[in-house]
Amino acid sequence: MRQPRNSITLNNSISRATCFMCISIVFFVFASSLLITVQAATEKTPTFVRVPTQFIAALGDPTANSGVGAQSWGIWYLDPGPRGVRLGNYEKLKAAGGVAPAKWEFDSTDWWVEENGLLMEKPSFPVAPGKYMVTGDRKVVSVLTIHAEDDKGIQRWELSRDASLYDVTHLGCRSARYTPVNETTVCTPGKALDTVFPITPGRTMPSFDGCHKLDYAVLFVIAVEIIN
Repeated sequence: MRQPRNSITLNNSISRATCFMCISIVFFVFASSLLITVQAATEKTPTFVRVPTQFIAALGDPTANSGVGAQSWGIWYLDPGPRGVRLGNYEKLKAAGGVAPAKWEFDSTDWWVEENGLLMEKPSFPVAPGKYMVTGDRKVVSVLTIHAEDDKGIQRWELSRDASLYDVTHLGCRSARYTPVNETTVCTPGKALDTVFPITPGRTMPSFDGCHKLDYAVLFVIAVEIIN
């Protein structure tokens, strides 16, 4: 990977079993500091600190550099892949009262699946306002700014360095959210076939009867701004 135009060198070691598992992004920071600085467009230079990889689930035009709607974005602070449950084990999950081995609770009215057919815990909503260093584990590292919600509850977002949402999306990671089409509809993964997985880049996640589906882009968060 070409080195980003800042003080970070990325060395990626990502398991092909699932993009949410075993992600290791190693930073080499000048002067052995844990602090990362990125030149902003303004005179102020924000200061960042590296974090264990987090994952933002984002909705938006892939070609856009900025937009609204960040109030509908979520974030996983812990890697949800190793904590997931295979669709084929859904009946066992139900028998356990919907409590996964990793102790998260399955919500039959709002459930998430990743590209290898793993049921995942829901991300946290919304993503807190602030600046996040994000990447799609390709050529671009960008600063994502998520603004505080306005008086209508809308949150704006924007990316630095003219990056688009597509540029910082990890193409191998897929994340879909399933909710009932209406109040009387049953939407469950009980009849899902493991054979449709894995979902390769370029394909959309499968639809399930009675479910409304949203396909989310996945962004890797590798550092967050320090507010002094």
